[in-house]
Amino acid sequence: MSSRMRCGDHTIMTNGLVCVRERLAHVVDALFPSTYGPAMQDGSSALPSPPPLPEKDLMKVAIIHDWLTLKGGAEICLEEFLRLYPQADLFCVVDFLPEHERDFLQGHRITTSFVQRLPGAAKRYRSYLPLMPIAIEQLDVTGYDLVLSSSASVAKGVITGPDQIHVAYTHSPVRYAWDLQHQYLNEAGLVRGVKSWLARIVLHYIRSWDSRTANGVDQFIANSQFIARRIQKVYGRKATVIYPPVDIDRFTVADRREDFYVTISRMVPYKRIPLIVDAFARMPDRRLVVIGDGPEMAAVRAVAGPNVTILGKQPDTVVVDHLQRAKAFVFAAEEDFGIAPVEAQACGTPVIAYGKGGALETIRGYDGSDQTGVFFGNQSVEAIVAAVEHLDRRLSAISSDACRANAERFSTSRFRREIVNFIDTAMIAGPGHAGDNVALSQDLRCDPATMPVTARE
Repeated sequence: MSSRMRCGDHTIMTNGLVCVRERLAHVVDALFPSTYGPAMQDGSSALPSPPPLPEKDLMKVAIIHDWLTLKGGAEICLEEFLRLYPQADLFCVVDFLPEHERDFLQGHRITTSFVQRLPGAAKRYRSYLPLMPIAIEQLDVTGYDLVLSSSASVAKGVITGPDQIHVAYTHSPVRYAWDLQHQYLNEAGLVRGVKSWLARIVLHYIRSWDSRTANGVDQFIANSQFIARRIQKVYGRKATVIYPPVDIDRFTVADRREDFYVTISRMVPYKRIPLIVDAFARMPDRRLVVIGDGPEMAAVRAVAGPNVTILGKQPDTVVVDHLQRAKAFVFAAEEDFGIAPVEAQACGTPVIAYGKGGALETIRGYDGSDQTGVFFGNQSVEAIVAAVEHLDRRLSAISSDACRANAERFSTSRFRREIVNFIDTAMIAGPGHAGDNVALSQDLRCDPATMPVTARE
């Protein structure tokens, strides 16, 4: 056979393959039109256009929260999300919130996971941590335009589609699985033994899952620069900082100050209330008032001296009254943000705080103009005693007006405005912009007219 004939056969074969490929493309288009789109002349397929943005009032919104068991700082953020998006449906792993604390939910429909129905979940829901990743993934949020997660644990792991916008307001990546793992294991008495190894295996699994599910978030919001750094470290993602809302209007600056210090907190290990009380036991000439309750109460009572008054849990009026009259507020926790120090400053009260975490952003604790408190460098009795003495020397340079002005940076109206502007910008940008975080416009940030009516009320 001649070389020309062989070349002709090759041409016929090539043309035949092209024909077959085109026929297959038409079959694929007929079977999967929404997936592949129409075939182009070059054999490629056109990607479908994203759906048009819905009108804001018609936008379907799903809000995902870790769990509802008490009203804390995360729930204060949730309350504002529900006000901003009154049409939203709420999803969470469990809902055991007491009836007297449910007013802020405003009648929103709540969907919970299967963990809600497991034995003993009402009191021991945290023991079901190994099941929470799969539990949050079973919450069906298909059909929603915007998915807004409020996450300090698993909420950001909810599954979303390519045409949905997922904005994750992150109070923290899972604290006990990442950089605070060893602290939590120590506090839980899980340092060694079989239970310790089981806990470490579970936390390893949680870390892997937590890292993977960051890919499903279009935009991250952090509640502080401290948490933005943790998000960058853990997920390799940038986050825009929007500080949590603090109801500054609840507080006013009082005319008088009395000679006592106050600390107000849930008595859980990381708040370090026994440490504060022990420090004041070493300063018998200084009076401390402790407000709050929790599992550390016995430890607090064990180290309290006669100069320490323990009031337990108190109504809001008592809390505000003590914040207004106190010489200073004492805060020993490493917090992601920390609302209590801001509330103290809203009363014009200076703060003595552990100089790590969110406190570095909410308190002006170094000597200088507009100072609002002092920091101590480590969580020890000696450091707290030295900080109290240092505050005494600086007290004449710290004004109530400076404290109040600093607190007003964290107002509720500011939070609403920044959240709405951020999400509006994210919706316009559309899905698929993970890793390219939205920046807040400074002009929009200062313009209340850009907020919906519900946010301006």
